Amino acid sequence: MQRLIKGRINKLGICVVLLLSLLVGRLVQVQLISTESFTDQHINLIEASVKQRTQSLVIDEGRGRFIDRNGLPLTHDYFPSVILFPFLNGLDWPKEKLAGILQMNASEIDSLLADADKPVVLSESLTDEKMEQINELDYPGIVALYRQFELDEKIAEHVIGLTGEDVDTFMKRYADKVEKENYSPHTPIGVSGLEEAFDEIILPEGSTKLLYHVDRFGGPLFGIDVRYMSPSNPYYPLTVQTTLDRNIQQLAEKTLNEYQVKKGGLVVIDIETNEVVAMVSKPSMDPENPSKGAGAHNYLLEPHFPGSVFKTVVTAAAIEENVVDNEMMFNCDLDIRGNLHEDVKKRMGTINLEKSFAQSCNYTFGEIGKQLAQKDKGALDKYAAMLGLTGTVGWKGDMFGFDDFVQIPHEKENVVWDNDEDKGVPLAIAQTSIGQKDVKVTPLAVANMMATIARGGESKEVKLVSDILYKNGTTLFTFPEHERDVEKLSSYTVMQLQHLLREVVEGDTGTGWRMKGLSYEVAGKSGTAQTGKFTDDGRELYNRWFAGYFPIQSPKYAMVMVELDVVDENNVSSVYSKMVQEIYNWENQER
Repeated sequence: MQRLIKGRINKLGICVVLLLSLLVGRLVQVQLISTESFTDQHINLIEASVKQRTQSLVIDEGRGRFIDRNGLPLTHDYFPSVILFPFLNGLDWPKEKLAGILQMNASEIDSLLADADKPVVLSESLTDEKMEQINELDYPGIVALYRQFELDEKIAEHVIGLTGEDVDTFMKRYADKVEKENYSPHTPIGVSGLEEAFDEIILPEGSTKLLYHVDRFGGPLFGIDVRYMSPSNPYYPLTVQTTLDRNIQQLAEKTLNEYQVKKGGLVVIDIETNEVVAMVSKPSMDPENPSKGAGAHNYLLEPHFPGSVFKTVVTAAAIEENVVDNEMMFNCDLDIRGNLHEDVKKRMGTINLEKSFAQSCNYTFGEIGKQLAQKDKGALDKYAAMLGLTGTVGWKGDMFGFDDFVQIPHEKENVVWDNDEDKGVPLAIAQTSIGQKDVKVTPLAVANMMATIARGGESKEVKLVSDILYKNGTTLFTFPEHERDVEKLSSYTVMQLQHLLREVVEGDTGTGWRMKGLSYEVAGKSGTAQTGKFTDDGRELYNRWFAGYFPIQSPKYAMVMVELDVVDENNVSSVYSKMVQEIYNWENQER
């Protein structure tokens, strides 16, 4: 019996020891091992415990920001602010002095603090001088500093992109940062646009906070001491300086809204530097679900049927390969199949290349395309590449610590042919030569083509970011210009293209006549492409384009406007004209 009791006691003792060992092991895990990444949810226990016994105000989230080419903020900015902590309520503090500096009544300050359960922020009419006077009060719980604020208006939302919390994606991208640098996988990351492209560079090392310890009633636990906590590296967060001009970007957004553009967009490129000055895609993002639906697309980076805009490539090839001159005549009463147009309005008579380009005669370019194919089946590919209408055109290359870095994420490739066998089929060649069949190009690439022509034929990659800056404004890295590795058009061909693009607007019967008389003279090409889609009442939907550059005397901007899946064509011309005039007005107002 004694032996049985002793055995039970031993077993009980072993169970107790095992239970205590498990408890000790759990405590070791919680207190020493997994303090900053507890469970598969990667909970930071230290942060959680601090939150329980502190109240804080975030001064800076720590993520890098985006600015325009002139240093103007695009995502968030820093504004002078006065922070008043709740524990001041009921204390004898220099309230009257603060009210005098802020030009407020002391009773107003009392009312703000009366029911406050978190720090109160005042930022009206503050100057650096006033901030200095406030900090000279030297009283805990009153702090004047620059605090980060998100801009009220979303600017260039498709270009800048989105951030969001995604633990799985964070762990795929930054598992080493969680394990070695104690990053929380709940840190917001970039999921689209420049936020995604530059995510690793602008990822926050930690936020900057003002905090103080509180008891369970919210009162100060260790006196009225306020602590300032920030990451130790004074050079971070970094700033990404984009090539956008905030003022022109906002003009473009306002204009597309004014003309109620539902699908499509507008892009403006600085011709000299080949940098994107403005880019607006429609529809706008859905505020409730920005990553879903049509608003999640940046249509300027997606390929679409270009229609007659592609005739610019065919013309360049024809001039360069000497298959046509201005004395040759084409029967533009015929369609690309060689049949007489049933619609009398589409009959243009027998005209030369110049008038065919200005009036956008399909028969002419179908015939030229066939002549080019007889000489060289790869001619359209070759000249599309020279003008930036194959592959992608965004900046790519090495950046500190990053090989083959791509500035413009999710830029789709441009396509001329889907099937090489079509290069031997006359009808397929004719359809391709008028920007139909399989031809699909991005508006960004078309803008790049116009910039290349305006610049004299020099082809460059398109930049959307110019510099990476340290927190203090000094430069960490500058993105150099990249010439595209393609042949260059002859000066004669470029000169002829410039003349033809000008005639589209200034000619008596040019399709761009609505651009006449603007303060900046425009050269360009219109385009209307069949989409194969129809409205419910049977009307065909088209892609409507206008692509060009201005002013012609000293070209500064290349601009493309496209409206997708629409019936009417007048909206594109109206938007384009309005933007040219708005840019002119803005630039002359600045002077």
